Amino acid sequence: MKMLRVPLLLMGLLLCSHSFADTAQQNKMTTCNADASAKALKGDERKAFMSNCLKATP
Repeated sequence: MKMLRVPLLLMGLLLCSHSFADTAQQNKMTTCNADASAKALKGDERKAFMSNCLKATP
């Protein structure tokens, strides 16, 4: 039974650490969203801004 606990614990830690890491795309989305909010963009203007912002290379 103890032999089974170790692999399960390691798998759990691996899955948890992976889910907390932000990807580059998530960081980019957060930055673009904050910029759009700071500029008080709404509707089509916001959609266009977000599209251009997300297409841009970092």
